[in-house]
Amino acid sequence: MESFYASLKKECVYPVPVFENYETAAAVLFEYVHAFYNRKKIHSSLGYQTPLQVEIATLTSQIAA
Repeated sequence: MESFYASLKKECVYPVPVFENYETAAAVLFEYVHAFYNRKKIHSSLGYQTPLQVEIATLTSQIAA
């Protein structure tokens, strides 16, 4: 979790000096997590795959079984 928060702050929060309001901050964070972090960022705990790749592999193996 600490690694995630470090990445989130470096890649999403620090580049923006101040968010206009709560809704803007929530939208930016949602976009970061769902559009970038879960789709493109590899994770060592997942065998250096993205969460999306792991989910697709899991669903594919369930369908094949």
